Amino acid sequence: MTDTDSDTDTEAGAPSAPMGRRERKKAATRQAIADAALRLFLERGYDDVGIREIADAADVSTTTLFKHFPVKEALVFDEDAAREAGLLAAVRERPQGRSIPAALREHALRHRMAATDGDDRFTAFFGLVNTTPALRDYLQNMWLRHTSALALAIADESGLPADDPACTALAHFALEAPRAARGHDDPRQAITRAFEILESGWRDVG
Repeated sequence: MTDTDSDTDTEAGAPSAPMGRRERKKAATRQAIADAALRLFLERGYDDVGIREIADAADVSTTTLFKHFPVKEALVFDEDAAREAGLLAAVRERPQGRSIPAALREHALRHRMAATDGDDRFTAFFGLVNTTPALRDYLQNMWLRHTSALALAIADESGLPADDPACTALAHFALEAPRAARGHDDPRQAITRAFEILESGWRDVG
């Protein structure tokens, strides 16, 4: 689980190609490992659970576990790569005529609302991350990677230099908007309002 999304479809809505049997088995194993890890972490705390315990709970070897998750922290953020891919697709595969801020707004509303609606699973997840320094650091580094990748995609789609600070700013605030909406009576409206401001500022850049 991550704190960024609740769905792995891309913004463009194009269905992914069907997975073969081997790919399905690999994905199921990866999910079983991640589920076992998160359950144990929530029950006993991140630092008190060992890798071998997680492997045993998922009925895999430690070698198999490390093939899917090279470091322990990655077990908590198991959908990291898929989330970044979804963000980039929202920009690169947006419908003709849709602005980049509008595409990112729709992505946030469609895929990232679960993290703002008081879901008990996310409350527990945030509690785990916020009370574990190693996970907080991993999340921060992950967020920086996503911001950099998104900024590059925005620059490429806009014909702007790769290091244009406006692209970095848009990427940063687009990622932060759903998190800033937590605790609002109407998170959807809060996200929409945030993106209205981003749209207005981006219009000046364009």
